[in-house]
Amino acid sequence: MKVSECMSTDVQLATPSDTIRDAAGKMRQIDAGVLPVGENDRLVGMITDRDIALRGIGQGKGPDTRVGDVMSKDVRFCYEDEDIEAVSRQMGEFKIRRLPVLSRQKRMVGILSLGDISHADGASSGKALRDISRPGGAHSQV
Repeated sequence: MKVSECMSTDVQLATPSDTIRDAAGKMRQIDAGVLPVGENDRLVGMITDRDIALRGIGQGKGPDTRVGDVMSKDVRFCYEDEDIEAVSRQMGEFKIRRLPVLSRQKRMVGILSLGDISHADGASSGKALRDISRPGGAHSQV
């Protein structure tokens, strides 16, 4: 099964110049905990509710702080034509719960979450979840 067959396609973007208040409001509106960050039609980062809480508010920054100041810049992504099993292994290896999905032309076309994978391939999502749940990893906030 390919990523394009199970990813979510209704993607909202933030920009680096948006405020974290704006990003949090957008997350609330779409009931999501993450927004890809785009600039000049390219993916430049990701911001999560956790980034806002820990890198923003937790470090004394206010609601008018720019997304670019607290977002994760080292973004992993996958392509829409990749095999879901290989992508779920990568998610487990890098401890990532959600991946932006790009076309081969590097345009944002969706988001892939563990939930999306679980609906398509329960075995792959179970293995990925076990790997992701282990403490530590490159994207740890501590």
